[in-house]
Amino acid sequence: MLLRSYDLEVTTMPCDCHAQHLAVYCHLHQDIAEVLPYLNAVLPDASYDHHAHVLTWQANGHEVSLRPRLMAIAGVSDRQDAERKVAELAALLNETWERRLELTPSTRKRVRVPALTVYRLLPGGNCKACGEETCWVFATKLSAGIGSLDACPALLQDSFAGRRTALRDLLAGAH
Repeated sequence: MLLRSYDLEVTTMPCDCHAQHLAVYCHLHQDIAEVLPYLNAVLPDASYDHHAHVLTWQANGHEVSLRPRLMAIAGVSDRQDAERKVAELAALLNETWERRLELTPSTRKRVRVPALTVYRLLPGGNCKACGEETCWVFATKLSAGIGSLDACPALLQDSFAGRRTALRDLLAGAH
């Protein structure tokens, strides 16, 4: 078992002035840097910076960030939710570490496509048909690997086939 103990800190998110969501910071008692390349290999949508030892990804709508002695999760609802998510993440970490002999570690750096690049290729109009309030929110989520281009009905029209193909290629190349 790699991760055995940590101190849990639950606080309001710096960008949420209404404190509807909380952030979790787990201060780790063990250094987990060695497992990060293995997690990068098993989490296809993660963004990993091997030199900085930082791995980030979206897990069920939560931004997760791992550093050698810190785990951070954004967007939890309360302390109980925080404890559950941290336990799930600790289990993933430890399971991946236990399987490391059967995995090939990856230091490949995946890069996210900037949200503005995605936004510029969307049809625009803020129609909300995708379920988001604006095209910008939709673009931001796509950039983060959340959601699907197919949620935008306008992109399915023949007149936007070129943009749809460009977006698919762009997003597929980033992850």
